[in-house]
Amino acid sequence: MSSNSFAYNEQSGGGEATELGQEATSAISPSGAFGLFSSDLKKNEDLKQMLESNKDSAKLDAMKRIVGMIAKGKNASELFPAVVKNVASKNIEIKKLVYVYLVRYAEEQQDLALLSISTFQRALKDPNQLIRASALRVLSSIRVPIIVPIMMLAIKEASADLSPYVRKNAAHAIQKLYSLDPDQKEMLIEVIEKLLKDKSTLVAGSVVMAFEEVCPDRIDLIHKNYRKLCNLLVDVEEWGQVVIIHMLTRYARTQFISPWKEDDCLEDNGKNFYDSEEEQKEKTDKRKKPYAMDPDHRLLIRNTKPLLQSRNAAVVMAVAQLYWHISPKSETGIISKSLVRLLRSNREVQYIVLQNIATMSIQRKGMFEPYLKSFYVRSTDPTMIKTLKLEILTNLANEANISTLLREFQTYVKSQDKQFAAATIQTIGRCATNISEVTDTCLNGLVCLLSNRDEIVVAESVVVIKKLLQMQPVQHGEIIKHMAKLLDSITVPVARANILWLIGENCERVPKIAPDVLRKMAKSFTSEDDLVKLQILNLGAKLYLTNSKQTKLLTQYILNLGKYDQNYDIRDRTRFIRQLIVPNEKSGALSKYAKKIFLAQKPAPLLESPFKDRDHFQLGTLSHSLNIKATGYLELSNWPEVAPNPSVRNVEVLELAKEWTPAGKAKKENPAKKFYSESEEEEDSSDSSSDSESESGSESGEQGEKGDSNDDSNEDSSSEHESDSGSESEIENKRAAKKNFKTKGKSDSEDEEKENEKSTTSDSSNAESSSIEESSSDSESESESESESEFRKVTKEKEKKPRQNRRPLTKDVSLLDLDDFNPVSTPVVLPTPALPPRLIADLEGLNLSTSSSVISVSTPVFVPMKTHVLLHRMSGKGLAAHYFFPRHPCIFGDKMVSVQITLNNSTDRKIENIHIGEKKLPAGMQMHVFNPIESLEPEGSITVSMGIDFCDSTQTANFQLCTKDDSFNVNIQPPVGELLLPVAMSEKDFKKEQGMLTGMNETSTIIIAAPQNFTPPVILQKVANVANVGVVPSGQDNIHRFAAKTVHSGSLMLVTVELKEGSTAQLIINTEKTVIGSVLLRELKPVLSQG
Repeated sequence: MSSNSFAYNEQSGGGEATELGQEATSAISPSGAFGLFSSDLKKNEDLKQMLESNKDSAKLDAMKRIVGMIAKGKNASELFPAVVKNVASKNIEIKKLVYVYLVRYAEEQQDLALLSISTFQRALKDPNQLIRASALRVLSSIRVPIIVPIMMLAIKEASADLSPYVRKNAAHAIQKLYSLDPDQKEMLIEVIEKLLKDKSTLVAGSVVMAFEEVCPDRIDLIHKNYRKLCNLLVDVEEWGQVVIIHMLTRYARTQFISPWKEDDCLEDNGKNFYDSEEEQKEKTDKRKKPYAMDPDHRLLIRNTKPLLQSRNAAVVMAVAQLYWHISPKSETGIISKSLVRLLRSNREVQYIVLQNIATMSIQRKGMFEPYLKSFYVRSTDPTMIKTLKLEILTNLANEANISTLLREFQTYVKSQDKQFAAATIQTIGRCATNISEVTDTCLNGLVCLLSNRDEIVVAESVVVIKKLLQMQPVQHGEIIKHMAKLLDSITVPVARANILWLIGENCERVPKIAPDVLRKMAKSFTSEDDLVKLQILNLGAKLYLTNSKQTKLLTQYILNLGKYDQNYDIRDRTRFIRQLIVPNEKSGALSKYAKKIFLAQKPAPLLESPFKDRDHFQLGTLSHSLNIKATGYLELSNWPEVAPNPSVRNVEVLELAKEWTPAGKAKKENPAKKFYSESEEEEDSSDSSSDSESESGSESGEQGEKGDSNDDSNEDSSSEHESDSGSESEIENKRAAKKNFKTKGKSDSEDEEKENEKSTTSDSSNAESSSIEESSSDSESESESESESEFRKVTKEKEKKPRQNRRPLTKDVSLLDLDDFNPVSTPVVLPTPALPPRLIADLEGLNLSTSSSVISVSTPVFVPMKTHVLLHRMSGKGLAAHYFFPRHPCIFGDKMVSVQITLNNSTDRKIENIHIGEKKLPAGMQMHVFNPIESLEPEGSITVSMGIDFCDSTQTANFQLCTKDDSFNVNIQPPVGELLLPVAMSEKDFKKEQGMLTGMNETSTIIIAAPQNFTPPVILQKVANVANVGVVPSGQDNIHRFAAKTVHSGSLMLVTVELKEGSTAQLIINTEKTVIGSVLLRELKPVLSQG
């Protein structure tokens, strides 16, 4: 035994050398054999002797080693009696370590701990704050009901301690005492109420945690402390911030009215047919009242905003859920950048953040569309992260970005991670159901996957195709036939069962194939999987009812096989089907309805997001992550219809006024006696005039409401550094200095307002972006004073215009300005700054266009003179407007489509000041308007040019055409063919590019028409009339090729018309822009088919 243990005893005699050698060996390999099988008896005996020694050094060494054992996870409980004797040691270091040990083992060794209770009580009076706090921790760890009164007394005393560290531990002890004896709740609430008034940032988080555990429903305790908690929030430790933010989120949902009402009113402005005049009047009265946010509501939103840049992921997540649940919808967008930043953290953080983003992206896609690239799957991601990213990409998919996403999905399908590949195929299916323009493309792509070598990919493709075909079965008889052929090669039971179900459902559409499939299945029935056997029985029953001549004997044979199967489910199903479809004397009334039962139309499956129903849980909580209500979860209440009285949050300042009045009088009576300098007296006098302001800063909140967004951002940056840990006078001096500074800065406010009018973003996001962009490289250092930072902001506002002309090459990057946050979806209407060469190179790498240097824009083959009505003369009070597309490159911008508008005056008077008014354009769309026309003579006409960037979509550009007296709402919707520019390329280049645009980038259809309509001049005339394409020379008479590129992104559009035998032709379109390709295919097909 002694040979396998450490030797610490100096009197070990002759065995000392051996033991030392073993100690060295064990130090080299702690996981060796004697680490697992040794007995700690002698070692623990040795430690006990050291603890009983008279030397403090030996005791200290023993305690250090014991605490080290605990840290490694070893059991040191048998040393409890020896350790507890040293609880009264006079050495501070020993006493601290003893308390650390006791906190760990007091609950296990309650009887021995109780023997030292008097020592702990004495330690509560110790002059050292760490000892007092440790004694309270040990006392609250002894979970014996008999000492509850002693614990209660100790907590009350500690809550009034001068040290904030001790008061913090008192707050921690409250939770332990409540779990031990819930009957003490009322007395503990009194202590919580007292601690909530504490001004120390060290205590705030702990006492709010105690409040959440003991009495989360006592919202009245928070009223008076609400503003103080909002102002302290920035300086509280990180985990305290998380707890406070969650509590304040619940508080805000009970005390303020919904900031989303304004949006609801805008949506609900229609009059119901059956509403009486009085009801309608009441509704309009309600709607007339504009929504005004409570200053305290604004205070919370403003003071949590800086925490979005916290290094702690939990804090960022807490602020994000607060903005999601209580801020106006227009301000929620600022959290998206911070959440995307968290995706650089470890996989556990990513998992939680992605779950919350998945829930958010269902309701508000626009928040995360600019960061689409951040959700692309990396090869190093674990499967759980990949699946969540797929979920988010599916939620963000729309007509504008679906072609990019489908190319991304094509790569994912080839992944070695089979679970991920299967999830990708399901994602493609969901995209196909959500976006009707790409349904056929996705279906064709999935059919191509059926020839994949990987069985799992094939099986998942079959399952998804089956769901898609359920939605539109009539159109896809060919696909069902193709899948029937695959039965010989597919071995995965789920896929085989799905194919059989599909053939059974559509047996009347494939009358020749279905009986043959049943014949093959009857041969292999005994060797099939149980799932497949059930579907074979179903298929036999359906064919027996619809085609009994061919399948009657086959079905009876299969039913006989099923009758003696080993699986009782199959035997039951066989018995049930036989009684139902084969009429006999015993069969009941149900046999009459067999056909209705088996061949009833099944509802199409709903391919929904699994995160659709999670939004009723508070984001960032365990309940949201698990999608079930967890123990201790506190639900968010609905917004109140009428806001509760806001005066309950006002703090009485009577005592403060009484204290300061004698000082004020003394100053007036004895002006000669000056203790402070003149400048400080001036600050004090200016401060006394605003002394009625409550300490929590409600007035600053109101000023923030009245001021513009730049003032808001200044107040935010200064409020970050504001702390209550200093004296009141220091805080008041800071506020006075801030007010003086604001008066100096007012002269620049007009320039700032002009800058704000130019930007298209909301006030909140503008304030954030300006504060981020204008921060200097040392903005992360927190030692910088408020006045310096604010002065720098104002000087930069003054220098803003000159700096636009000479922008530096290097750009200071703050915590949130990361390279991969560049938007990749629809462009945003913002002035484009000059970029550093490195960033330009990165962005060029993102270009999705596959056009080579050989391909160049050519002149249009044909320009149709068809005009479209923009404004009818009846609607325009005599002013008529028509527009057409001249098909030449736009002079106003490379990405714009040229539009010519002809204006006619059909009245007998002059029409003056014709111009474009308000523009209501979709996100990313831009318009270059024509110069105002001073006057248009009676019966006069004038043609003007415009440029519109449609962003490669057929979305409508809505705007107002105005005259001096009237304004008319008009819109321009481009035909898909006008979104193209013709390109010249060789046949070789065409084939090369076409080879790169296959799979989901290819759409095709069959055209049937008379032979005279398939002559080269007719085909050229018809195609060029629909789309602005260039002719590609072809070496084959039966193939006609056309090429173009999209105006906005420059993506190639390749059109091929291949003549087949007889009167048929195949129309093929290859392009990255799948949506535009599908629309163009639909427009070309009827044109080429008609005579």
